[in-house]
Amino acid sequence: MIKVGIIGGAGYTGGEMLRILLRHPDVEISFVHSTSNAGNPIADVHQDLFGETALQFTGELNNPVDNVDVLFLCVGHGDARKFLEANPVADSVKIIDLSQDFRLSSLATIGDKSFVYGLPELNKTAIQKANNIANPGCFATALQLGLLPLASAGLLDEVYTTGITGSTGAGQKLAATSHFSYRDNNISAYKTLEHQHLKEIYQSLHQLQDSFPSQPAFVTQNEDEKISFVPWRGDFPRGIYISSTVTLRKSLDEIQALYKDFYKDAAMTFVSDKPIFLKQVVNTSKCLIYLEKVGSKLVIHSIIDNLLKGASGQAVQNMNLMFGLEETAGLKLKGSFF
Repeated sequence: MIKVGIIGGAGYTGGEMLRILLRHPDVEISFVHSTSNAGNPIADVHQDLFGETALQFTGELNNPVDNVDVLFLCVGHGDARKFLEANPVADSVKIIDLSQDFRLSSLATIGDKSFVYGLPELNKTAIQKANNIANPGCFATALQLGLLPLASAGLLDEVYTTGITGSTGAGQKLAATSHFSYRDNNISAYKTLEHQHLKEIYQSLHQLQDSFPSQPAFVTQNEDEKISFVPWRGDFPRGIYISSTVTLRKSLDEIQALYKDFYKDAAMTFVSDKPIFLKQVVNTSKCLIYLEKVGSKLVIHSIIDNLLKGASGQAVQNMNLMFGLEETAGLKLKGSFF
């Protein structure tokens, strides 16, 4: 059995991690750390787990960190690096970080530890050999999976994309734009053209297509922006729906063949011949992609659950790869979407 420790287990991603790992056939949860809920039963915070586990949150981290096989860091952005600086982790312990602290290659090290960018559809072989993983962002996952096949064929130029996300994407901490009274029956744009996930998206696309910039123009200030991304806040709890538009002269049949070939061995990403809708992926770790073409304009729709394929589910997918398990272990469909 793989012994697991979770840091930051009281938030949304920590809760999803627990729901997956409590049912994972190859995992034993050794401890779940939370500074805000130390000593409290996990089921008091994640109330749907009542009857599922008697575990309590711990606030102590003396020896347990080195007594596990893998450590999940379900903490806020900036806090993962701080945690590792304050709590050295033995090289024998694999680390999977769900924050953005180590996603960019320029920031992917701390001490003698280096992190591999954990998008299985892009870096599967490297993930299998890695000791430490930087889990991708939720918008980054959905947007990249829609564009990777084009980058692999050197076909990317300008991309115009919109994406709408559920309220859980903002985390559990309350803010003015995450209150029910704001979100309900409401849609709003935010971080227009400058969303932080664009940095890792550019990095991945450049990895497959050298001619594509490695950084967004709002960072370099020396070229036109290649991806014009407008994110939206949706009035639903979970899920991301991305629609990206590019100009491409190839036929739809050719493009569909490219996508299906690129993802033929992907465990959790599927290309659909029929229109897709968000409920198909909510409470699953799948990504679904659908292609439409009118004239020279190709629209790529990609959908994920932001808390699963966009966070905890993908982290467990990475763990499975790192330990040589079936890639989908513990990640099967949870139930009906109705």
